[in-house]
Amino acid sequence: MKFDLHTHHDRCGHASDKISDYIEAAINANFQVIGISDHSPYFAHEHDQPQPGIAMARSDFPNYIAEVLRLKEQYKDKIEVLLGVESDFYIDQIDLYRTSYEPYPFDYIIGSVHQTRGVSIFNRNRWKGIEAADQLDEKKHYYELIRHSANSGLFQVLGHIDAMKGYYPEFANITGAEAEIDETLKAVAANDISIEINTSGSTKYCGGWYPSDTILERALHFGVDVTFGSDAHIPGRVGDDWELVQKRLREIGFKRWVFFRQKQKVVVEL
Repeated sequence: MKFDLHTHHDRCGHASDKISDYIEAAINANFQVIGISDHSPYFAHEHDQPQPGIAMARSDFPNYIAEVLRLKEQYKDKIEVLLGVESDFYIDQIDLYRTSYEPYPFDYIIGSVHQTRGVSIFNRNRWKGIEAADQLDEKKHYYELIRHSANSGLFQVLGHIDAMKGYYPEFANITGAEAEIDETLKAVAANDISIEINTSGSTKYCGGWYPSDTILERALHFGVDVTFGSDAHIPGRVGDDWELVQKRLREIGFKRWVFFRQKQKVVVEL
């Protein structure tokens, strides 16, 4: 069974095409399951859509839900469409985000740390002039936030958990945060959720996937479940590298991966 839980569309402002185009791309690629998971609005911001190039308007969120549910019904005889969202994780706003999601029948919610200390993890300038000790502190802080997201009880999937390397590949070589990474993975296992193998790293400086093989090996050690997400921002990337990821997971030693339906794990053998 082929599935992809992480896709975006034009509503977020930095992806192209409509939701139906991603569904059609999945059908054409012989997928049985496609998850729609556009970026959450900034629920806590005073403005309805403070950053139109990053996330949808708060007022448009019900329209997003309604469209996915309509397409789920429309395509039910061709492919299973899952209702998801990629949620920002702000530790001080978690209750607001939880309340904002409660009215809707999500199949899963992806929790992604996109900012630390108010700066995007993809900011190309955040590492300039930073001493080694401060770089290590940033890496530890990043994984502390991801651990808190795992323990929040809100998410079924944690998104791209080493994506800080996206535009700074040297992030992967900052040593000294291994204990924080291990504690994060333990929290994922303890909460019976999953991390995604996200293939969008190939579109950034780091190349390859998130997370690294080293982290995946530690994840296997701690009994962490994994899922697949292309993080497609164009329909042509739906399912990108799915077979290669499947092969690599088998080589590492994984026997299964998962997706979520009505927030319940569906186990798929590798």
